[in-house]
Amino acid sequence: MPEKITFNPDLLDSHCIIDVRSPLEFAEDHLPGAHNVPILTDAERAEIGTIHKQIGPREARVRGLELTCGRFAAMVGEITALAAGRTVLVYCWRGGLRSLSMAILLEMTGYPVQQLRGGYKAFRARVLDYFEEFVPPAPLVVIHGMTGTGKTTFINGLDRQRWTTIDLEGLACHRGSAFGAVGLDQALSQKRFDTLLWDAFRQAPLGRTIVLEGESQRIGKISLPGNLYAVMAASCKVWCSASLETRVRRLAEEYARTEYREAMAAALERIRKKLGGQRHAELAGMLEAWDVAGLARGLIEQYYDKLYYRHRPWTPDIELDLEEFGLAEERLAEFLMQEGVNKSV
Repeated sequence: MPEKITFNPDLLDSHCIIDVRSPLEFAEDHLPGAHNVPILTDAERAEIGTIHKQIGPREARVRGLELTCGRFAAMVGEITALAAGRTVLVYCWRGGLRSLSMAILLEMTGYPVQQLRGGYKAFRARVLDYFEEFVPPAPLVVIHGMTGTGKTTFINGLDRQRWTTIDLEGLACHRGSAFGAVGLDQALSQKRFDTLLWDAFRQAPLGRTIVLEGESQRIGKISLPGNLYAVMAASCKVWCSASLETRVRRLAEEYARTEYREAMAAALERIRKKLGGQRHAELAGMLEAWDVAGLARGLIEQYYDKLYYRHRPWTPDIELDLEEFGLAEERLAEFLMQEGVNKSV
C-alpha cells in the first residue's frame, strides 16, 4: 500500500503535488503548486454522490469504476510526465478513495508516490491554525495613506533583495475601495485567498522585513484571516502622503481606460447616498464627459478624504513623502535601521 504522510510545507518544494479532486473543487482552492488531474468530472462526482446517498456506497463505487477505469492509463501517464522524476504526493478531499486509487495505480507502475493523510481538509486546517494565532516570520511594516498616494505601486516597486513585499490587494483581486473592483474580477474564494496569503508568508525569508498595505478587515468580499488584522495594527505603521496633483494624476492613470467606464459608473452609483444627489450628479457628469482627472479630483476631495482615516486612532511611527518612490524607500530603510527593526535593509 502507498505510504500515507502528514502535510508539512517542505513537501511543496520536494514533491510533485497532484490533486485528483474535481475541477470545481480544485478551483475553489488547492495546495500551492498543485496540478489538477481529476479522477471524476464535476458532473460525475455529483452523480456518484447521489448514488451513494440514495442507494449505497457499494453501488457508488461500482459506478465510479465504470466511469473512470478506461482513462486510468492516460492519467498515470499525465502524472508521471508532470512529476519528471520527483516523488508524487497525491491528495483528494480528505485522503479517501480517490487519492488512494491513484496512489495505488502509480505504485503499481513502479513510480514513487505518497498519499496525503487527511487530504485537502487537513491542509485547510493547517492554514486556519496558522492565522488563528498569527506570528509573522519577520517584522511587519504596514503602509497607510490616503487614496491615490501610490501605496501599492510603492510596495510593489521595493527592492526584493532588501524587502519582502506582500500585495494584499493583488492577492484579493480588489483595491479595497469603492472603485476597488473596477477592471478586476474578485472571483477567488476566501479559502483561495487564505492559501495564497499563507504561501506568501511561507516563502518569506526569516528576518527580512515584510512590507504590506494597511487594509480594513475586509478587501471587497474577502476578509483578512485569523488575527492578521490585529497583528498588522500592532506593527510598525507608516503614513504616506503625496500632493493633491500627484494623487489626481496617479488615480487618473490607473482608471483612464474606456473599458472601465461601465464599472466606474456602477461604482459611482453605489456611493450615491454617501455623496449626496448634487455631488453624485456632478461626478457622474464628469464620467459621462470622460473627464477622468476631474472625477479623480472630485472623489478625493468629496469622498475619499472625508471617509477614510477621518479619525485616525493611532500615531504613525514614520511619515513618508511618496512623490519620489526611490527617495521614500531610502528614508524608510534608514528609519528601520535606526530603530533596529531589521538590519538587512
